[in-house]
Amino acid sequence: MAELHIIFGTGPLGKWTARELIRLGKTVRMINRSGKADRLPAGVEVIASDANDVRKNIELTRDAAVIYQCAQPAYYDWVEKFPALQKAILEAAAASGAKLVVGDNLYMYGQFNGSLKEDSPLAPNTQKGTVRAQMAQAVMEAHAAGRVRAAIGRASDFFGPDDTALTGYAIQPAVEGKTINLMGSTSQPHTFSYIADFGRLLATLGTRDEALGQIWFAPSNEAITQAEFAKLIEAELGHPVKTRVGGPLMMRFLGLFNKEIRETTEMMFEWVNPYVIDTTKAEKAFGLKPTPMKQAMRETIAWCKENTQTKH
Repeated sequence: MAELHIIFGTGPLGKWTARELIRLGKTVRMINRSGKADRLPAGVEVIASDANDVRKNIELTRDAAVIYQCAQPAYYDWVEKFPALQKAILEAAAASGAKLVVGDNLYMYGQFNGSLKEDSPLAPNTQKGTVRAQMAQAVMEAHAAGRVRAAIGRASDFFGPDDTALTGYAIQPAVEGKTINLMGSTSQPHTFSYIADFGRLLATLGTRDEALGQIWFAPSNEAITQAEFAKLIEAELGHPVKTRVGGPLMMRFLGLFNKEIRETTEMMFEWVNPYVIDTTKAEKAFGLKPTPMKQAMRETIAWCKENTQTKH
């Protein structure tokens, strides 16, 4: 039997990590609450379990070579529930001796000037950034202490097939002939990551020992403005797209009625200032390249069209 790789979470990042691992010839088991997930390659096993249950995690990962942490609670539950969830998965990796690869974001860096790199200073300026910084520190400390062998992969705001967040509000509506939603300023440069490239990074971190003990950014294209992002959608669809831009005040107002939106308001600094990421470290170390932006948008819109058909 091929080496067993276990992924906690069947969201977009978990799915794209699974696809790349299957391509690499690994045996893949995924764990989520329902035991169901769609659009996965043949042979991927999906098991229902609660990732907060340390004992169950240890039982399910006993034979794992690598464990990937791609699970997360609801956005509004991060502060309260996320650290315990990740700790329960880390404990399973420590017990099984499996490598641990954590899918992470960039919130812990806070607002920065210039181009963000993996070793840029951590300066969280939000609740969620503080939580993410503490969680990442716990993983790196466990690695330094020899309890686990771990690596962390991070990406900027991502879009692509299987994503219902950024893709759901900024691309999918255009496919349905509706107005797309942008945030903050449409003229500031912003690095967008493609979810397939993020999954490819995590699978690479799990299969390359030289990645351990380090933080890596998912290969991403050069920063573009949200206005240019909208133009990419238009070019692929072949017609103009209507846009709506939510500024900080509007987002705060909408947050009164929607707790998911309420949680985005503290992250608005990402969308009103330049947000440029340098992803050359992983590109040089592993020979990875970001999917060209036009191709990424084409693949995303194809998925959105398929998604629209299944909804109706």
